[in-house]
Amino acid sequence: MELEKRRSNCGGLPSGWKREEVVRKSGLSVGKTDVYYYSPDGKKIRSKPMLARYLGESLDLSAFDFRTGRIIHSALRKRIRHDTSLVLPIRQTASIFKQPVTVIKNRMESKTKTDLKHGPQDPPKQLFWEKRLQGMRACDSGNEFLQPLDLPRNVQGVGPELTTENILQSISAALHLGNAPVTGQANNKATLAKNPGVNIDTNQPHIQQMIVSEDDIRRQETKVMEARRKLQDVMKGHL
Repeated sequence: MELEKRRSNCGGLPSGWKREEVVRKSGLSVGKTDVYYYSPDGKKIRSKPMLARYLGESLDLSAFDFRTGRIIHSALRKRIRHDTSLVLPIRQTASIFKQPVTVIKNRMESKTKTDLKHGPQDPPKQLFWEKRLQGMRACDSGNEFLQPLDLPRNVQGVGPELTTENILQSISAALHLGNAPVTGQANNKATLAKNPGVNIDTNQPHIQQMIVSEDDIRRQETKVMEARRKLQDVMKGHL
C-alpha cells in the first residue's frame, strides 16, 4: 500500500510533540487519512485513549481534537460553564433567611430594623454641642454683657466639663426645639460617665432627671403673677 506521510509540530500538545498525517494513496481505502502522534521521546500514539493513558493527569484532553491536533475552544467554554468544581460554594444554611421569622420584642421601646428604615429620619445630633459656645457671652443693645444666670439648687448638671452656661443652653434648646416633655437624663452620672455616646438622651438637656410637683407649679405661678403685677405698676407710673 502506498502511503504519503506529513509530520509537523502539534500546537494542541506540549512542546516537543509531533503530529503525523498519513494519507493512503492506493487500495480500497485510497484518500483516507490516519493521524498519529509522537512524544518527545519518540513513542508513537495511535488513539486518543492511548494518548490519555500516556499523559495521565498532566494534561486535560477533554477539549483536544485528536483528528486536527487543536483545542476546541467552544468545548472548553462549555466545560468551564458546567464544571461544578469552579462554582463558588454556597452555605447550606442560607435558605433559613428566606423563611418567615417571628420578631419578639422584649422591651416596649425597642425597634426592629424595618421600623428604623422607614418613616421620618431625624439627622444625628452632636453630643455636647453647647461646649462650642464656651467663652461667648450675650450682649444687650449697648454692648453690655448680660449677667449670667444661676441654676436652681435642685438642678444638677451631667456631662464632662460642662459650665453653668452650657447646661442652661441645653435646657433652652430642649424647650424651644424639642417636642417631648423636658424631664432630664434618665441615667445617673456614673452611667453617663462610662459611655456618654451610648447612654445619654440627646432629646433631653444635660441635667439629672427631676420631678416637678403640683406645689412647685403653684409656687411658680405665684412668682409669675407677682412679677406681672410689678411690671403693671411700673408701666402705670410712666403713663
